[in-house]
Amino acid sequence: MADEGLTIVDGEKLRFADLSLPESDVTFTGAQLLDVADSKVSSLLGGLSLPDTVKSSALKRLNVGDVINFRCAELDREEASSKFREYVIAIADELQDDPIVASILDGNTLRLFLEDEDDFAMLAENLFTELDIEDTGKISKSEIRNALLHMGVEMGIPPFSEFPLLNDILKKHGAEGDEVLGQAQFAELLQPVLQELAEALAEKHVVVIQDIKFSDGSKLRKLLGDKQQLNNVIEQILLEKYRAKDGPGNTKLIRDFLEKHGKVLGLPPPEAHEAIYNEVFLAVDDKKNNEELEKGEFGALVEDILEKFADELEANPVFDN
Repeated sequence: MADEGLTIVDGEKLRFADLSLPESDVTFTGAQLLDVADSKVSSLLGGLSLPDTVKSSALKRLNVGDVINFRCAELDREEASSKFREYVIAIADELQDDPIVASILDGNTLRLFLEDEDDFAMLAENLFTELDIEDTGKISKSEIRNALLHMGVEMGIPPFSEFPLLNDILKKHGAEGDEVLGQAQFAELLQPVLQELAEALAEKHVVVIQDIKFSDGSKLRKLLGDKQQLNNVIEQILLEKYRAKDGPGNTKLIRDFLEKHGKVLGLPPPEAHEAIYNEVFLAVDDKKNNEELEKGEFGALVEDILEKFADELEANPVFDN
């Protein structure tokens, strides 16, 4: 992944924060309370604005009845303090159940490009080539905006909607209008734009939610901690074993099952992460592949393999688009 500062937001920070309501003698409406709580959560998460779906799901956990009435209702200090904490913890619970991946844009990726002349020259050349659709060797100044869009979050550029200062930076450097530029002129204009953007992001980071799936072992840990669910998985694999009869050995059978059904268990797709599967199964005792195992022994083997996957993913989380 080229994404800058990828981080998993699972709500853990919210649980250990000071969740006391700011001092005030005034009463709160439910709507005002939620605004204060959303601002507090954003601050605790480094400026991240959570999707409305997360916030509305958290609100449903509060059992406040009619949401519209709650927003309009006036709450005394004690009730407001209680609902404030409950709402923030509900958001933490939502994020624990369905974590999100975010990129923290702090200008670091841009600085790396700018500090290496060869890297920057290649970047500018590639962008110019992409934008010079008619292959004339010329593009307009206004294409600088599209160059930034081409770079995107993966290369450290925040969306214009999340960072309006980008418009001011382009205007300041005259990156507007129909005046045409050659490749060298394009690079000369792009460089100060990226330089000022990197400096601005260093002062005020931008956190952007990414549509990325990840595996960090947490889902596997929940499965391993729930004996009933774990036994259900073992029974499913045993069923495959009984059906196969003279089929593959124990570990091969387990691997085949996990590669086919592992997604629902929290495992990464095998086609993109074969190395992880290889590493885990190499650590399994070869003798157990061909031994005739009792049901309890077979279950222990499945559990051991899942433990190994959880350990590996905890140490090295993997991300997939």
